[in-house]
Amino acid sequence: MTALTDTARTTAPTPQDRSGLARSVRDSLVVAERNLIRMLRIPEVVIFGLIQPIMFVVLFTYVFGGSINIPGAPVGDAQAYREFLMAGIFAQTVTFATAGAGAGIADDMHKGLIDRFRSLPMSRGAVLTGRTLADLVQTALTLVVLAVVALLIGWRTHENLAEVLAGFALLLLLGYAFSWIGALIGLSVQTPEAATSGGLIWLFPLTFISNAFVPVDGMPTFLQYVAEWNPFSATVAASRELFGNTIGRVPKSVTGAWPMEHPVIASVIWSVLIIAAFRTLAVRKYRSATT
Repeated sequence: MTALTDTARTTAPTPQDRSGLARSVRDSLVVAERNLIRMLRIPEVVIFGLIQPIMFVVLFTYVFGGSINIPGAPVGDAQAYREFLMAGIFAQTVTFATAGAGAGIADDMHKGLIDRFRSLPMSRGAVLTGRTLADLVQTALTLVVLAVVALLIGWRTHENLAEVLAGFALLLLLGYAFSWIGALIGLSVQTPEAATSGGLIWLFPLTFISNAFVPVDGMPTFLQYVAEWNPFSATVAASRELFGNTIGRVPKSVTGAWPMEHPVIASVIWSVLIIAAFRTLAVRKYRSATT
């Protein structure tokens, strides 16, 4: 902890730099660096984080790929389902990082590390911002590896590089937004185990009642509305559109939901709203939990 304390001391405000925003950014980057170093020292965390999404890719592709029909594609077209599936797998991967973010913060709280941070001359919100930024870097690494695996099993994009990168940017934005939900959960429970359970229990219905793994038109009518207004679905649809993985002449929405008709804009709006709401709640919870 001596090195961490010394690093934080070097970030104390100086007469030349008293801007609250500059101080918050600097402190957030210091905390992010600390968390990234810890990830490098515990590589099994990253490795295990990669195994689950790879398993989902393989299982959904080869177990369900020949039995799920995509509207507008030939019956049993495994390649059509493969391209339909990958945006959903990518989105599920970035949102499931929520559980790790919550568990990490709960672990820091449990070990008293948050109290040590509180004693240092640093911005209050920097502890959480730094943690979420570090999680974003890990999520980006996971997406790179997952994209390589997807390419190896036959997934292809059909748009230019800029649009493909924009699709991945939307996925990372969603992952960053959900990491703030994880931060709030981590601050609200007593143990890392509870944070992991609390971070996953609501994610399963969120991701499965969506357009990620199966077409929405096969769901009951009331679930179609839920799925198409789901923030998760908006990012999945936006990524498919930017990757060129949509099926021509197939309606974007079966209910006329605005997010499905304008998925890119809706994805950005949903993610920004989630960040604004849950960052505010998480920082407020952090301040009350450490006072």
